[in-house]
Amino acid sequence: MPNPWDVGSARLLETSGFEALATTSAGFAWSIGKLDQSVTREELVTHVAGLVDATSVPLNVDSERCYPDDPGGVAETVALLAEVGAAGLSIEDYDPASGAMDDVAVSAQRVAEVAEAAHRLADPMVVTGRAENHIRGVDDLDDTIARLMAYRDAGADAVYAPGLSDLDQIADVVEAVWIPVNVLALPGGPSIAELASVGVRRVSTGSLLAGAAYAALIAAEQELLIDGTSRYAESAVPRDLLKDAFDL
Repeated sequence: MPNPWDVGSARLLETSGFEALATTSAGFAWSIGKLDQSVTREELVTHVAGLVDATSVPLNVDSERCYPDDPGGVAETVALLAEVGAAGLSIEDYDPASGAMDDVAVSAQRVAEVAEAAHRLADPMVVTGRAENHIRGVDDLDDTIARLMAYRDAGADAVYAPGLSDLDQIADVVEAVWIPVNVLALPGGPSIAELASVGVRRVSTGSLLAGAAYAALIAAEQELLIDGTSRYAESAVPRDLLKDAFDL
């Protein structure tokens, strides 16, 4: 389940054969000139509406903390995303305002609110509870598993601990939680086949595809600025692929 950051990348990924997509909070933020975790709820909902309109596969939404401090809180976030056609959403347990992990009881209560709102819809949305420990400097697998189990018990349909790259640790998570586990595909991490072998049900790319695209842009502009050449264009995207993705 790769993570496009705009309509063009979403169409290219769908055309390539992926059967589901997910947004990336960081990738989307970069695409509108912002840093991650500074996108407003209105901006996110507009972004999701555009991706849903442009594609025909299910779209999961990286909805950060589900905007608990916005009017209506997390339940309103669910309603807004459902209205524009999202198939699922995730909720995180890291608070950028404090720079720390939320208390697990507080996070579990928010997961419960999201799950209640998402599951009572005529077309229920898939809810993913996220434990952010391993991308926030908290290398504590036991705490991660305890958080994921709490989110499962609160009603999450799937769980996700981005940053895990050790296959044995991932297997421990899968065995402990007993509901579908999402894993972030990381450089040097297990392959999709290896993840499948220990029971992982879903793999996403987070901001990595957007980061690779922006890295290619930076390399190209550095070549232009420093060397004055355009060898970067030798690896341009094939025009027939663009035609397949965009000529709808």
